[in-house]
Amino acid sequence: MTGLGVRSSSYGSLDKTGLNGVVLPIQTATTTIRTKPSKMHKEREGVVHWICKFAGRKKVGMLLLFLISAVVFLRVLFVGRGEDGQEVQVPPSLHFNGSSVVNHSSMFNEEQNINIRNISFNVVFSPPPPPPMHFLGYTLPQGHPCHTFTLPPPPADRKRTGPRPCPVCYLPVEEAIALMPSAPSFSPVLKNLTYIYEEPLNRDTEFGGSDFGGYPTLKHRNDSFDIKETMNVHCGFVKGPQPGRNTGFDMNEADLLEMKQCRGVVVASAVFDAFDDVKAPQNISKYSEETVCFYMFVDEETESILKRERGLNDTKKVGIWRVVVVHNLPYSDGRRNGKVPKLLVHRMFPNARYSLWIDGKLELVVDPYQILESVPIVGPLELWLAMLLPAISCLEAASSLCLMFQFLWRKNATFAISKHYRRFDVFVEAEANKAAGKYDNASLDFQVDFYKNEGLTPYSVAKFPITSDVPEGCVILREHVPISNLFTCLWFNEVDRFTSRDQISFSTVRDKIAAKTNWTVSMFLDCERRNFVIQRYHRAEQERFARQKPPVPSFSPPPPSLPTPVLISDLPRKVSSGRAGRTSPPRRRGRDRRSGARGHRKANLPVRLPDSA
Repeated sequence: MTGLGVRSSSYGSLDKTGLNGVVLPIQTATTTIRTKPSKMHKEREGVVHWICKFAGRKKVGMLLLFLISAVVFLRVLFVGRGEDGQEVQVPPSLHFNGSSVVNHSSMFNEEQNINIRNISFNVVFSPPPPPPMHFLGYTLPQGHPCHTFTLPPPPADRKRTGPRPCPVCYLPVEEAIALMPSAPSFSPVLKNLTYIYEEPLNRDTEFGGSDFGGYPTLKHRNDSFDIKETMNVHCGFVKGPQPGRNTGFDMNEADLLEMKQCRGVVVASAVFDAFDDVKAPQNISKYSEETVCFYMFVDEETESILKRERGLNDTKKVGIWRVVVVHNLPYSDGRRNGKVPKLLVHRMFPNARYSLWIDGKLELVVDPYQILESVPIVGPLELWLAMLLPAISCLEAASSLCLMFQFLWRKNATFAISKHYRRFDVFVEAEANKAAGKYDNASLDFQVDFYKNEGLTPYSVAKFPITSDVPEGCVILREHVPISNLFTCLWFNEVDRFTSRDQISFSTVRDKIAAKTNWTVSMFLDCERRNFVIQRYHRAEQERFARQKPPVPSFSPPPPSLPTPVLISDLPRKVSSGRAGRTSPPRRRGRDRRSGARGHRKANLPVRLPDSA
């Protein structure tokens, strides 16, 4: 049968054409084809017959099974090695970082000529994201001077028993800059932190709160201490989505834009109600002047004094400080207003990585990079030893502990603050505040009783390795990661709800967060803080000392006609009647007895002062 040579069946279309377009005849199913078996076919049948003949025997069957298994094993081993050693050849149209189109039609046999058109698959490869990189701290190399540095014993000076600075091993500025971590530190549990913005403002709460910080209920407060991966908490500036824009503690738009440009280290301070003078930082490297953001926040009253006394003009600069004038202050108390830049600096500088807060009464005398690198330089064991044995050197007390201290230095910490130089118990701190008239007694008692009902206990050895519940909060070093930002938000909420004495609420917030995470605050010695900041008198005290200072007499040179004046010590002394040859004045008794030059210390020329209680 001859025809067009086209067969339509389930096997597709097969065209049998010759070289000149001649259609070849196709045999139908009824055609019988007789072919003579080939020689190779006969040999195969002979081998199969021989295998079947002897396979029935037990020993021969086992031998054949062993040989077949060995061949299969070697084949699998060879194929596996070959696949592992080969490089994966990725087609040019395949990209792992996006979607691409792969044409699989070329993978079929062209002889089959399968009638499939425009077959394509969108293959999207999304490899798992790499684990986040975190800074885990470092140790200095062996032989480095700071690696074996230990605190020397305090000098044996009985006439000076107050707080004083102690040595700190700072790295050179270049080394400190090189060691600044390129990746953020790990934030346990909490990964995403957002802040509550209320419009209109809800004032329904049990007690406390303000229009600036909001009015969170006690349930909101308890929920904020339940640390989760994603949290939304009160953190000041609740009246607007952008801090400083009609939220209270308002700043000019130009200042806010510049503050957003700070992406590294921020040094912040504040002076309100003209309470202090603006101190110029000392020993600041050229690199820090160019890269560190130095910001001083003042009110309008302080601004007028800076214009009159320090020449503040349109450049908004007083020395190295960039002065930001704050309007619409949220509180009538200047101390409470100062808590906003102190605790909420991460909200005002959203892109900064590190911040160093210093009170307006302090003068910075060490480069910020050196401070951030070296603090905290001691661990809890050394703090404990310094508290129990303040007059014994580390080497004299326990050499084995000194070896431990070396490995606790420059430990990765996201929040560091110095402990109080004298007090470490919240109850004792509250009584000291009442005795000094820092706040009204009823408010302090209410706050302490509230914390006591929540479980606050006096400090004891049971809290070790925590060595203090009371900080000296005039200096704060921190890294802006979610967990440290949460800590200062909740700390500010306590200051906003209760009294402005942040030393009272510090340990409660710290311990509640530590109970849910393995994060805690690093507290270093107060004498180390005094090494890189110097405390000065407040403005009112300086003015008082200036009024009490006696006028310096002005002497005019004697006229030429007068003889040269004779010193009193050159005049002959009167000899006493009782003792011949005595030339010294009689010995004074009682309160008139003088102890020398040190008996009259000038109070109007201070250099370093003990902190106020």
